[in-house]
Amino acid sequence: MATSTGTSSPAPHSADSHDLIRVRGARENNLRDVSIDIPKRRLTVFTGVSGSGKSSLVFGTIAAESQRLINETYSAFLQGFMPTLARPDVDLLEGLTTAIIVDQERMGANVRSTVGTATDANAMLRILFSRLGQPHIGSPNAFSFNTPSVKASGAITVERGAGRTKTERATFTRLGGMCPRCEGMGSVTDFDLSALYDDTKSLNEGALTIPGYSVEGWYGRIFSGCGFFDPDKPIRKFTKKELQDLLYKEPTKIKVDNVNLTFEGLIPRIQKSFLAKDREAMQPHIRAFVDRAVTFTTCPECGGTRLAEAARSSRIRGVNIADACAMQISDLADWVDGLDEPSVAPLLAKLKHTLDSFVEIGLGYLSLDRPAGTLSGGEAQRTKMIRHLGSSLTDVTYVFDEPTIGLHPHDIQRMNDLLLRLRNKGNTVLVVEHKPETIAIADHVVDLGPGAGTAGGTVCFEGTVEGLRASGTLTGRHLDDRATLKEKVRTPTGMLEIRGAATHNLRDVDVDIPLGVLVVVTGVAGSGKSSLIHGSVAGRDGVVSIDQGAIRGSRRSNPATYTGLLDPIRKAFAKANGVKPALFSANSEGACPTCNGAGVIYTDLATMASVATTCEDCEGKRFQPAVLEYHLGGRDISEVLAMSVTEAEEFFGAGEARTPAAHAILDRLADVGLGYLSLGQPLTTLSGGERQRLKLATHMAEKGGVYVLDEPTTGLHLADVEQLLGLLDRLVDSGKSVIVIEHHQAVMAHADWIVDLGPGAGHDGGRIVFEGTPADLVAKRSTLTGEHLAAYVGS
Repeated sequence: MATSTGTSSPAPHSADSHDLIRVRGARENNLRDVSIDIPKRRLTVFTGVSGSGKSSLVFGTIAAESQRLINETYSAFLQGFMPTLARPDVDLLEGLTTAIIVDQERMGANVRSTVGTATDANAMLRILFSRLGQPHIGSPNAFSFNTPSVKASGAITVERGAGRTKTERATFTRLGGMCPRCEGMGSVTDFDLSALYDDTKSLNEGALTIPGYSVEGWYGRIFSGCGFFDPDKPIRKFTKKELQDLLYKEPTKIKVDNVNLTFEGLIPRIQKSFLAKDREAMQPHIRAFVDRAVTFTTCPECGGTRLAEAARSSRIRGVNIADACAMQISDLADWVDGLDEPSVAPLLAKLKHTLDSFVEIGLGYLSLDRPAGTLSGGEAQRTKMIRHLGSSLTDVTYVFDEPTIGLHPHDIQRMNDLLLRLRNKGNTVLVVEHKPETIAIADHVVDLGPGAGTAGGTVCFEGTVEGLRASGTLTGRHLDDRATLKEKVRTPTGMLEIRGAATHNLRDVDVDIPLGVLVVVTGVAGSGKSSLIHGSVAGRDGVVSIDQGAIRGSRRSNPATYTGLLDPIRKAFAKANGVKPALFSANSEGACPTCNGAGVIYTDLATMASVATTCEDCEGKRFQPAVLEYHLGGRDISEVLAMSVTEAEEFFGAGEARTPAAHAILDRLADVGLGYLSLGQPLTTLSGGERQRLKLATHMAEKGGVYVLDEPTTGLHLADVEQLLGLLDRLVDSGKSVIVIEHHQAVMAHADWIVDLGPGAGHDGGRIVFEGTPADLVAKRSTLTGEHLAAYVGS
């Protein structure tokens, strides 16, 4: 296929048009009128630097329009319950088929969601135990930790003989599997009351120390005006009844300032508002409060299984459902395989296939009771794949976002086989990917670029892998890059001792982590890398841990607000123009009154997708016209926020606009490879790798001595890995200790010291199988990592 510039005119319809997905004039985000034909029933890999437009084309255009069109086939009533999707900015899309998106979004952080409930495995196990478990205790709901037992009464008709009947009242119980003590949570909570209030003060004096419960706030008004206690009396002088009401009172209707409200005691209110979320999903100040005020202990009644005693009493061959869910999935698959019960043969076959799919996809080390919110992005994506592996559907478009994330080189071949199997069933497989091992299996490659952000958005190459290699594009030039082992490694300045580490599958691990050097922790997925580092290193004094978790913030949040960059920028504008800094905030005094500083106006069209239209008054610039009259270095505030990091770095580095505080932050953003981001780009549009690098740029100003990074190559183009290695070197050379959990062989080769865990995953891992230099690891070839690193460096 000829190289495309992305600006060709639409091709005429041809006999093979049904074998193509035709995209014409795509302009989502930074795409520049991209026009391209993608072959159906083939595996197409989309490459290019971070921010080049890959996701905008694949997810934001093709997959988004497919899902929108499918939703429109439902009735208006059903569409009212579905997420509303706007039509992507594209002139023409033809040949679309049903798109199934398998992305890296973390699975819901709801504490009641587990690997078993997020797939069909738990539901099938519940049916199995309701049929075969002895003693027999009832329906599948009797084995569900999310279903409580409920007592109810009602009328029943009793036969009296000779055709006579009598209606009587009866009480009956619907048996659920939820442990009544912990309500299916697996843990119980104990509150440190001194963290909830200062008992020397009254409520009106600000006794409550819970986030959001200030005297002036809504909750403060409720507690002060409820009438159950004197708001001017110190809490330590409350009667037993008053203290009981303050802490535990059931929801009760009250009236405060002629407004009908509901009062509820502090403890149940905190449990509902704070503790219903997974800890990792909490905002930092809420998490700090919970860590300070609440102690979580395993439920003494159910032993952490979440299940009522009746559900735990029913067994199949000595195993109850809690035992089954706690097994490593590979072991559970063997146990199910040993059940020969003709009455439930179809159920056993389906359950066995699902469990085997976990093993096949490299997740056999998980257990079904693992909380879904604790899965990494890569684990979540592979878990979502489970339901599609056995599907009989064909001619479907599967869309994957870097499916090799979190995979050891040993496991990438297995993932490649799964992608090819989906293609061979007659499906179209679209993959956004940076790993050369996966690019190599593509039938067709689309390379976007040439750069990122405003420097990207065009198709630089489309064709075969060999054609890409010879194309001269950035991806083509770096496709065969191979790092070399360092000739000389750094000498440690000390040791960080870990003794008896036993988190998850770790087997009483003792290891010394060298300080003052670059340490890379390796091993197959599930070997215990994260358990070792996050369980025994992160959280220590002086340790800065940087992961890929979501950054909390609305669509108004952007790199400038998150990094604190906007503060020196506002002050510089204010000083240059002799006005208040608040004028230069679109969330404060300077906001356009028509759109409230959003830049767009959202119109709700009920069952149809809401429409976002550019604000006519501010023309999308978010600020009042008067604010845009003020300039710094010849630019107004909206023009500065539209700059890329690289442009802003130059702008604030010299001349009238020189602002050292802003320039220092911009330097750090450029240092981590985010020079292409615009200062005002919404945080909600960033990838996992971009989020981690943004956090890194923010933390680089801190004084922590040890940095922990979790797969920092995620989302990085081959050409950018070298820049990352340079950054890691600069951190170490500046006196920091850097510990990196990583699968990328280039990072392994660049390490001063490697700690390799394994030899396998789950209960087959959890041990240190190698400690030493990369050169020693290659020379010994004693582990899977050693074999793959040796092959990578050509030794």
